[in-house]
Amino acid sequence: MKGLFGMKLLEERILQEGQVRPGHVLKVDCFLNHQLDVELLDKIGEEFYRIFQNDGINKILTIEASGIAIACLAARHFKVPVVFAKKAKSKNIDGEVFTSTVHSYTYGKDYDITLSKKFLGPQDKVLIVDDFLANGKAMRGLLDVCQQAGAQVGGIGICIEKGFQPGGAQLREEGYKVASLAIVDSMSDDGLTFRAQ
Repeated sequence: MKGLFGMKLLEERILQEGQVRPGHVLKVDCFLNHQLDVELLDKIGEEFYRIFQNDGINKILTIEASGIAIACLAARHFKVPVVFAKKAKSKNIDGEVFTSTVHSYTYGKDYDITLSKKFLGPQDKVLIVDDFLANGKAMRGLLDVCQQAGAQVGGIGICIEKGFQPGGAQLREEGYKVASLAIVDSMSDDGLTFRAQ
């Protein structure tokens, strides 16, 4: 299931510039989720479009902050709006909101995500995108919000999946169409290996 880009470019960037830290942490902040390589993100968006273009997507959903840039570049190819769940209580969200609680592995705490009800409803078929999928806790929060809204999930697009953690396998078992562009099979101080796709 490889496109023109084949996502080999993403794997190569991870090998060249990613850093494996203790606790199965993979730092890719120099190109994906702090400093952004917009050209790479555009190719990622194009690949998500190639995979999900026939799935009736009319909205792209993500969670702040790391998912927003990826969602925006994907939305350029789908020509649909992006809506993102906010992690912090915001005074500028007016009206009713959907809320779900998410556990952050990275920060070791629970937090609430919120999304204004006016931006997601039964008329929507969403592509959920994010930078990482590991245990799937953030994804569960977004799926919960979709369920509350009556929105249909057309697919889940992930840049980097930690294949040795259960999130991706569980979502696929539940019948979701999950496309992870780079699946890390193992991580150690010596480096990492990718799953052949």
